[in-house]
Parts: sequence; structure tokens; C-alpha cells
Amino acid sequence: MGIVIFDISTSLDGYITAAHQTAEVPMGPGGDAVHDWAFGNDDVNAEYLRTAGASTGAVICGRTTYDTSLPWWGADGPTGEQRKPVVVVTHSVPADAPANGVYRFVADGPQAALDAARQAAGDADVTIMGGADVGRQFLSAGLVDELSLHVAPLLFGSGTRLFGDLEDHVKLTLVECIATPTAVHLRYKV
Repeated sequence: MGIVIFDISTSLDGYITAAHQTAEVPMGPGGDAVHDWAFGNDDVNAEYLRTAGASTGAVICGRTTYDTSLPWWGADGPTGEQRKPVVVVTHSVPADAPANGVYRFVADGPQAALDAARQAAGDADVTIMGGADVGRQFLSAGLVDELSLHVAPLLFGSGTRLFGDLEDHVKLTLVECIATPTAVHLRYKV
């Protein structure tokens, strides 16, 4: 069985989105910049992304991430042509999920979502990709093995806080630190 990784991009001041989000601009004005590292032409960033993606067998995300990302992901999900399964933690199943999509909706909480993702992933890793609330739920429940942060050289000042309301302290051990001009990639064991 693989490990469970909470993987997310953040601004240096700890926001995963900028303020003033709308349906048309779900990351807030300028908020997409936290993901610039993943879409640029830096070889180190590209290799980091490729390696992380190769070990992933299934993805977990929250309903907000699903709703705001579906226009870009489509039926194939965030892994595109690889079509890796996506478990969406939700309170209600959407009526209009894409036909032949990779999505499974779980309304029974983090443990049930993780069980479904592990079954889909087989021996590969499960990656929790967002948002902040879902990541905090999994961390608080003790269901995360590693935390993978991509810290962008940005200060948003406000927006969606990554670690705003954790219930308890979480002890981390640094495993890897890779610096590029557009992000510092930090990997911690929980």
C-alpha cells in the first residue's frame, strides 16, 4: 500500500487562494500565481511534478476544489489523459457530474474517502490535493503520511488560509527541500 500525501501550493504567507474569490475567478484575482511553478518551463519543477504524478494512484479533493476545477479538468480529472481516480469529499452528490468521468463522491467523511481512494490506488500513493479544509480534516484525523508544500514567492495578505484552524499540533520532519525561482518544494513526514 502506498502512502497518503497532502500536496498543495501556497503563498509564502500561507494562503492557497487570493482574496475576493468569485465563481469566475475561483483563485481570487492573481491567485493562480501560486501554481505558476507547475506550468512554467523550469526543468526542476517539471521533474518534481512528473515524479509526484508517477507515484499517485488516486486523488482526493473537496467539493469546492471539484466545483471550481471541473471546467478545466473535464471528465478526465486533474491527471488528464492518465485518468486516475478522483474521490471527492462532499456532503451531497452533484446531479450533473460528467459522463464517463473519473469521479467518485463520498459523503461519509475523510476515513471513508481514504478507504475508497486506497482501493482505487492499489499499491500506489493517494494524493490529497485540496482544498485547505479537506487537507486540515485529514491532518487532524491522523490520515496523512506526508505533507508536500509548494511555496510560491508571493504575499497575498488575505485569502484562503492553508492551516488556519488545525485542532492540534502536528509534528513534521523535513524530508526534502528543493528551491526554484517560482517555488520552494518542501516535503515533510507527519
